[in-house]
Amino acid sequence: MKYIDQNNYADEAEKVIKKLSGKTNARTGKPEPMVTTSKLRNLLAMSNDIYYEILMKKEERLEEELIGRIEYLRIRFVYEAGREAKVRELVEEAHILDILKEIKGIRENYLLFSKYMESLVAFHRFYGGKDN
Repeated sequence: MKYIDQNNYADEAEKVIKKLSGKTNARTGKPEPMVTTSKLRNLLAMSNDIYYEILMKKEERLEEELIGRIEYLRIRFVYEAGREAKVRELVEEAHILDILKEIKGIRENYLLFSKYMESLVAFHRFYGGKDN
């Protein structure tokens, strides 16, 4: 996959969260809050529904129904990003929509995406992400 692989997904997630946590308001100079933990965990929960189903499958190629659910997940991320600017920043900075497109019905690609999402949540918490 273009943005992440088995050797760098955690590092890439850390870079994204560090960048987002380091933003300051240009006018006030105060740190800007990141996306809330609850919003980020909701995004993770949406992807985990599919993850657990895929984990039980052993075929490398995903069924059409699961491919459709992944496509719908991408639409849900677009919707959430459109509703809230902080979610949009995260989705764009983390290249989530591009990564979802790159799954292309391959089991291992989705499992990698899930690890990346978990890493984003973990680093968000580590670098002080919280509910506002």
